[in-house]
Amino acid sequence: MINNLQWMMIVIFVALVAIHTISFVRDRKRPGEKPSALRLRLRTWWGMWLILCLATLFNPVVSLLAVMLLSFFALKEYFSMIRSRKSERRLYLWAYLAIPAQFYWVLIEWYGMFIVFIPVYVFLFLPLPRMINKGTAGFLRSVSRVQWGLMLMVFGLSHLAYFPFATPQYGAGLVLYLVVLTQLNDIVHYAASSYIGKRKVVPTANPFVTWEGFACSFAVTSIAAYFLAPILTPLDAPFGLFAGMLIGLGGFIGSTTVSVLKRDLLIGDDDKAQALKKSYLSLVDSLTYTSPVFFHVTRYFFDFM
Repeated sequence: MINNLQWMMIVIFVALVAIHTISFVRDRKRPGEKPSALRLRLRTWWGMWLILCLATLFNPVVSLLAVMLLSFFALKEYFSMIRSRKSERRLYLWAYLAIPAQFYWVLIEWYGMFIVFIPVYVFLFLPLPRMINKGTAGFLRSVSRVQWGLMLMVFGLSHLAYFPFATPQYGAGLVLYLVVLTQLNDIVHYAASSYIGKRKVVPTANPFVTWEGFACSFAVTSIAAYFLAPILTPLDAPFGLFAGMLIGLGGFIGSTTVSVLKRDLLIGDDDKAQALKKSYLSLVDSLTYTSPVFFHVTRYFFDFM
């Protein structure tokens, strides 16, 4: 029999097919024009659906490998935006080596090391390869940028892989619940900002981040979380409402932060900025914040984690 998780994946698939078909037909009626912004964002949503399939319909190791690859490509893309000198690139190697280590702690379920490895040990020892025979010029800038990337793209996302190991019985449902709500929050924010958004939050970084979009997405995500919690998770509806509010707020902060980060790194490089519109960072910007927030709040209140 098809369980609730599989039904949800089918519903998401059908919705994406319908939206993609409508978008394709609309673009065909306007030959010669660039694909609409909605068409470009659909590629991001299809990517998230594929990751959801790997994270919820297979065993936890497959889920872990899928999230680890996503972290790697997101971090690689982040480093590609940084104008770095040759002397700084040794840091990137050490940063990449931190990815399998972080996910190994997930695999063996060593929560203590998982939670402190990047914020404490990598933070303390990352400056060493930058200091040795490389001088002091640009030291703080180069080390802090690498640490930012590790915290967002590796530490934040690794929480997504820990759910199935922390609670094998409910992990897949919690992952699906989190990712669906995070993506719903992004979609509603984008749509509301496009049609009714007037007061921009960061106009120089992302014109689609508006206060009207935040209000609409926060309300819709909270309501959806209230109804989905008893279906996909062991959480009750009132706690689902609370979780939805956290996801709505965390997703807004995450997408806004990554937008400003990309804008800051790509100032004066319009060609690269255009190329990175269809990017891995677009997949994970909100999840870098919502994953750790939802994980730790759920772990604090419930014993099954």
